[in-house]
Amino acid sequence: MTAALPTVDEALLERVRAALEALTDPEIPVVTLADMGILRDVRAAADDPAQVEVILTPTYSGCPAMAQIEDDVRATLQRLGVPGRVVTQLAPAWTTDWMSEAARAELRAYGIAPPGRCAAPAVGGAQVLRFVPRAAADEEAVACPRCGSTHTREVSRFGSTACKALWQCLDCREPFDHFKPH
Repeated sequence: MTAALPTVDEALLERVRAALEALTDPEIPVVTLADMGILRDVRAAADDPAQVEVILTPTYSGCPAMAQIEDDVRATLQRLGVPGRVVTQLAPAWTTDWMSEAARAELRAYGIAPPGRCAAPAVGGAQVLRFVPRAAADEEAVACPRCGSTHTREVSRFGSTACKALWQCLDCREPFDHFKPH
């Protein structure tokens, strides 16, 4: 007869959360999944109280880093000896507004211009996300992460990864990635 696994309690969830909050984004290793807003929740599974569920929301549905992120989460659970599973939650859709100020500062220090805020006012209690390019007058200036100048221009809508665009500073002449706000 095998012993039943104990029910997941708050102390175990906190231990798992702490370990997962140290995991970094495989494409941008200076930011954690928690600071990026990708790590959404750590909870006891509703259908199995002896199992932990880790809820992840990808930055976009085709993000190639998600397979590695899921593997990293599973490896962390295994290292902790905690039975669990990864759940990908697509709704609500991830937004750059979920990024912490620490993530924005780390991106800037790493040479990536962080996104501006993109949240639109709530309508009828629901947050409205915009998936269309902003008008030029609507856009915030993108500051160069190297010299701080806002005398910059977009070179290509596509940067080193799909979630970033390639920009250039017209003062220091350096190219840099800009994390696309969405």
